[in-house]
Amino acid sequence: MVKTIDLSRPIHDICIEYPEVAGIMRELGFRDITKPGMLNTAGRFMTIPKGAAMKGISLDIIKEAFKKEGFELQERRGSQ
Repeated sequence: MVKTIDLSRPIHDICIEYPEVAGIMRELGFRDITKPGMLNTAGRFMTIPKGAAMKGISLDIIKEAFKKEGFELQERRGSQ
């Protein structure tokens, strides 16, 4: 079964649905957002694309990492 992530959703909500996402994001360089305090504050409004832009991490690298872990990422036009 493919696990689907809507990139317009906040990281907090994604991590609640798929707890393993926090570890994937940590490996990609999102060390702060995986801390419980940050996940419960900034993570409630931060999306993966917004976080990638802030950290200077290519969305293509993120997509590839999630794909390797069995995730499918959905993008909505104009959402970030």
